[in-house]
This record gives sequence, C-alpha cells and structure tokens, in this order.
Amino acid sequence: MRYYLIAGEASGDLHAANLILALQKSDESAIFRGWGGDRMEAAGAVLVKHYRDLAYMGFFQVIMHLPAIKRNLSFCERDIRDYKPDVLILIDYPGFNLRMAKFAARNAFRVFYYITPQLWAWRSSRVKILKKYVEHSFVILPFEKEFYARFQYPVDFVGHPLLDVIPEENDPVTRDQFLKAHNLSELPIIALLPGSRRMEIKEMLKQMLLVISHFPNHQFVIAGAPSIPFSFYSNMIKNLQIPVLTGVTYGLLKHSEAALVTSGTATLETALLKTPQVVCYKGDGFSFFIASKIVHVKYISLVNLILDEPLVKELIQNDLNEDHLYQELTRILQEVEVRNRILLGYSRLREKLGGPGASMRASRLMIQYLNKKQVSN
Repeated sequence: MRYYLIAGEASGDLHAANLILALQKSDESAIFRGWGGDRMEAAGAVLVKHYRDLAYMGFFQVIMHLPAIKRNLSFCERDIRDYKPDVLILIDYPGFNLRMAKFAARNAFRVFYYITPQLWAWRSSRVKILKKYVEHSFVILPFEKEFYARFQYPVDFVGHPLLDVIPEENDPVTRDQFLKAHNLSELPIIALLPGSRRMEIKEMLKQMLLVISHFPNHQFVIAGAPSIPFSFYSNMIKNLQIPVLTGVTYGLLKHSEAALVTSGTATLETALLKTPQVVCYKGDGFSFFIASKIVHVKYISLVNLILDEPLVKELIQNDLNEDHLYQELTRILQEVEVRNRILLGYSRLREKLGGPGASMRASRLMIQYLNKKQVSN
C-alpha cells in the first residue's frame, strides 16, 4: 500500500519514523512519502518537505508567515493528488493537518490520525472535524479515550511510543564513558533543553542561561536540536563555556543531575529517563494572553497532565526568571525528599502510559482497518 504521512515537528518525525518501521513489518509492499524530518527519511520515506521549514511559534509568527503557509497547503494538496496514497496518516501538527484532513476526505482519500492534537487543552470544538473527516484516530495518552468518548467519537488508545524509544533499562554507556566521549568535565551536569524551533530556542535559552553563575560546581550542557546549526547556539552563548551536544539528548539526560526543560514532549522524555526537572515556558505577551483565554488545563507539562498532579515545577511566563530558576534548581539538587518524590512520581507515570509496543499496535490496527474497508468494498 501507499502511505502519505505528515509530521511538522521533531517529535512527530520520531514517532512517524517508528510507525513506518512497524508498518513495513506488516506490509512488505509498503511505499512511504511525506513531510517530516531526517528520521522519517532514514526509515524509508521519500521526504517532500522538512519540518524545519514549517514550524512557526506564536500568533504573530503565524500571521507573518501566512503566505508561506498557504503555499505549503496548496503544494501538499497537489502532491497528495499526484501520489494517490491508499491512506493519509497525520501526526499531531493540528494547524496544518486538520486542514489536510478536510482536503483529503473531500477528495476521497482515507485519513488516519496518529497522535491526535491536544484538543482536550483547547479548541475541543475541533473534535467535530475529526469526526467528520478522519476515519480512525489513534491516541497515546491514557485520558484521551475518555475525552473523545464524551463527543461520541471512538478512538484507539495504543500507548505512548516513547516507551519503545526509552525502555525501562536503557543505554548501557556509563557516566565516565559519556563524559570522555563528549569532552565534558567531571562536574555534575545540569542539562538545558530549550526546544527544537529557532524562535522557541532563542527565547528559552536566553532565560535558562541567566542561572548559570549560581551553580559554579556544576557544568551546564545544552541539548542541541538536530535541525539547528551550531552557529545558532554559539551566537547566543557568546563567551560562556557551554557545550552543545546534538543527537545524544537521552544520554545527556541520563547522566544529568537535573534539567531545565521547555514545555513539550521533552518533559515526558526527561521523566522517562528519571531526571528531576524544572519545566519552562515563555512566549510573546500577546500570544500568551490569547492562549490563556482559550486553554483549559491545570498544567502545561505532559508529566503533570498525565498524573493529574503538580509533580514537577512549572515556571510559566513572568514566573520564568533568574530567582525562580535558582530556587527550583536548588530544591531538586539539594533536597533529597524532593528528588525522591519526583522519582517515585516518574515510576507511576510510566505505568500509566500503556506499556511498550505503541507503534506496532498502531500499525496493526491501521492495516486491519485498511484491509477491512477494502474487503467490504
């Protein structure tokens, strides 16, 4: 069968790549094309557009880039028509993908959604778009099935794909081996994860760097995004002696005592790697004001959302400042009770996520649904 996948960010690229690998095991004739990143391409997809050319952060940035967004939508529509896939598989990235769902369904293409948008946080009215245009949706968070049931929209909970990427027992590389391999000192590490998009990194790293002078007995290491060149980071770091490591984020987290993490999938990755963290978020004032009026969740981090409790500290907007970063980092570095509480919470979190095998479960269900429809026709 011919599959067309659309992922608009680094995390979507990762999960789409693993889904491709799983589909290949069940469908030997599978052919893949889509929008995503290096991982999807390495898994065997013909890459049409890279996500680094698609990500815009905040309402102003979206408005400024509307012409480019419209061109991308038109190009994608033409490409799908020409490719004639058996199914379009959408991965998160709602602003773009919900529009493509409408287009594809109206043009008689079958549409699946893997990792549905966070409609439970905002714009729950968009569920009607899924109901109308998406044949099957596959969710990865345990509370999402109940959420969609309230709208009479049945979905399949397949578990979280990160459990396959980050198993209970991971990477056998020791701390000493990791330090030597990346020319790091013996000082304990505080990892900085400022995000994956240029605009996001620019704002978040600026905030995170404020706290460095308060911890002279630690070394700070930045987890670089694969699609961002080193020069982008070096322009921000200037004379600070801070390493930037790309492609080894999981190893970095595993061997760090603590981490400052931009809100997003990285908060969940950090938790699964058992690293105490402070969750950070700051956007432009106007975008945050609009978001505060339409977002209806108690927490911004996936860790706290899934557990439904404030396990990790969230520093949002004006609360993200030098004093608060210092206070919270000090707590998770020095207070044993705080660290133990976080680590116990991380164990409960893993249990809630459904166990390993999400990509394979999703792929088998997809092929089952595709074949059933083909037979019935």
